[in-house]
Amino acid sequence: GERPRSITGLSDGLPVSRPAVSKHLVRLRAAGLVTCQVDGARHVYALHEDGFEAVRAYLDGFWPNALRRFKTVAENLPGGDDGSS
Repeated sequence: GERPRSITGLSDGLPVSRPAVSKHLVRLRAAGLVTCQVDGARHVYALHEDGFEAVRAYLDGFWPNALRRFKTVAENLPGGDDGSS
C-alpha cells in the first residue's frame, strides 16, 4: 500500500512465487481492490482506495450485526443465562 509496485517488486518480500502473486493480483483487480498500469511487459499495481472503502463500509456493517446475532444465540443456549455449565 505504500506505493505502486510491479509483480516482481511485490513478490520479492513474500514467501510465495511470482505466479502466485500474479494470480492474487488478478483476483484483487477483478474485485476492484487494485488498479493496474501496463508499461510494456511490466504491470504496475496500486491499491484502489474506492474499492477498499467499499470493503470497509461492508465490514463496518457486517461485524456489529454478526456480533449481535452471536450474542443472541449465546444467551439462548442451555445454561447461558444462569451461569451453569
